[in-house]
Amino acid sequence: MVSEVTEGVKVSVLTEYQPDYSNPGKSHFVFTYKIMIENRSSQTVQLLRRHWHVYDSNFKYYEVEGEGVVGQQPVLEPGEVHDYVSGCNLSSGLGKMNGTYLMERLLDGYRFKVIIPEFTLVAPHLLN
Repeated sequence: MVSEVTEGVKVSVLTEYQPDYSNPGKSHFVFTYKIMIENRSSQTVQLLRRHWHVYDSNFKYYEVEGEGVVGQQPVLEPGEVHDYVSGCNLSSGLGKMNGTYLMERLLDGYRFKVIIPEFTLVAPHLLN
């Protein structure tokens, strides 16, 4: 698990390869990642947007940008945690992701970016 704290908001990531949904013979590798967002600040914050950078080891790169996460724009009171699971398809069994969340303090409307730490996506058979 990797974690990073930005302006009192901690983001942790745990990844898992999904062999039942992958087909290595056809260059199709599926990964899931669980994100845990913890508000360690003294202010209530809301997640407004996400911006992902996805790198596949075969030199493919793309970005994903949009409102919220999995259809939600969660509000986190101090001490609260929001978690969700999402996924990524790669054409190789090796890649990485990182990005940012755009957050807003509800008290004064201050907006800031929270770092999503870089994490790797590795099919287990590549580790041998």
